[in-house]
Amino acid sequence: MVRFTVITPMYKQAFGVDESLYRYILSNSQPESDILAQLREETAQMPQARMQISSDQGQLMALLVRLMQAKKALEVGVFTGYSSLSVAIALPPDGKLIACDVSEEYTAIARRYWELAGVADKIDLRIAPAIDTLDELLKDQAGTFDFAFIDADKGNYANYYDRAVQLVRSGGLIAIDNVLWAGRVADETDHDKITNTIRDFNAKVAQDDRVMVSLLPIADGLTLALKR
Repeated sequence: MVRFTVITPMYKQAFGVDESLYRYILSNSQPESDILAQLREETAQMPQARMQISSDQGQLMALLVRLMQAKKALEVGVFTGYSSLSVAIALPPDGKLIACDVSEEYTAIARRYWELAGVADKIDLRIAPAIDTLDELLKDQAGTFDFAFIDADKGNYANYYDRAVQLVRSGGLIAIDNVLWAGRVADETDHDKITNTIRDFNAKVAQDDRVMVSLLPIADGLTLALKR
């Protein structure tokens, strides 16, 4: 059975997809699993619920992980674990996801769902500033990751991205969330600090000759950067 969730205000504001069309999209795509739906519903009751990725975004990332036959993945920003759960389920039995976050509170929820889904053994959660974790990984794991997902504090996006480019292999994929920022990046009158940061970041990635780039209008904007 397909389980639906209400489309977020951010998604509607950015792309004008109304709820009936969004439900149609979901009903003609891979159904959200019960365990993912349960996690979404629990997170929806939290004050920071809008930090959770959309179900269609999780579905796309899982498809890409399977398409790439990825075995080793990286995540910067876990929150309650929807994205890491989507990726871990898509990884093979011997796959591994290193997940970076600083919150014990939010990731406790993530851990519970990873256990329920039977994928906890695939996920190595590192509670520490992500920059520190990424720098540690760069000492001996550069060029070894197949897939990376960045969805954390926007001020550090450029730092996370530069490290992720070094960590993924040639042909590896980096996905970056919130790159359209509810459409505000296209508003020339919006000079908010975070808006400008994301705008500058998008320009940086678009001009980076280390990668091939596609910015997709899914959820709050998702950039895919394929390392050459």
